[in-house]
Amino acid sequence: MLEWLEQALGDGWKLTPAGGLTGEAFIAVKDNKRLFLKRNSSPFLAVLSAEGIVPKLVWTKRMENGDVITAQEWVEGRELKPDDMQDSRVADLLHKIHHSTELLDMLMRIGIMPLTSDDIFHSIKTKLLELNLINKYEDVRQALEYLERLLPKTRNQKLVVCHNDLNHNNLLMSKDGSLYLIDWDNATIADPASDYGLVLKWYLPREKWRNWLCKYGVEKDDCILERMYWYLLHDSLHYLIWHLKRKEPAKVMERLRDLQELNEQVAEFIEG
Repeated sequence: MLEWLEQALGDGWKLTPAGGLTGEAFIAVKDNKRLFLKRNSSPFLAVLSAEGIVPKLVWTKRMENGDVITAQEWVEGRELKPDDMQDSRVADLLHKIHHSTELLDMLMRIGIMPLTSDDIFHSIKTKLLELNLINKYEDVRQALEYLERLLPKTRNQKLVVCHNDLNHNNLLMSKDGSLYLIDWDNATIADPASDYGLVLKWYLPREKWRNWLCKYGVEKDDCILERMYWYLLHDSLHYLIWHLKRKEPAKVMERLRDLQELNEQVAEFIEG
């Protein structure tokens, strides 16, 4: 890997790993210049760069073995802290992403197909049945019941580009105040409620949800809370399965506790 990067960069660059789960991202330094390098980033990156959503793409190089190396400008700044997620600039950036026809066109051109809530429900139910989790955990059974009950409220929505992994670590604030959303490996075309539901659930008290949604630009209710809870339930079940498959029992129990709490919130909301 390092040999390919050195070949792409030329002489005089010092490479250090940038962290992350894949180990395929590096920081390159030469004199006073820094670049963020990654192997086999999505072609989607070029459009994200042009839209100002990620740091500027400097170059892309295809190597002899077929790998593609991308270099982006290194942004001096910091990751957002949890409290920063209430900033109106986060709502503004999400609104821009969700309403971009350029991003949507590019994602579809590279083969990402829209995900309807019916598709998502069928997929998660199949996985839960295969792993016998519905019979094993009462909270899983309850969550699946709520998903089925709320499913009609999620249909016939406008599907847009969604980041699908919104957390404060993936948002960068540069020194000049520019905000970037990075790590687009899980991007989908889905209901925007699947994105901003995560922001509201994890970073804002419920009494501030309406105000944040107003900043984002929700013009009418349109079953917004039902849709948010639906995707939060799915997200919780998805990561429960993920940790089970990775054999991480402590994380599994943590996810089950989160699911129990979410079920209680949904029950309170539904029953009024």
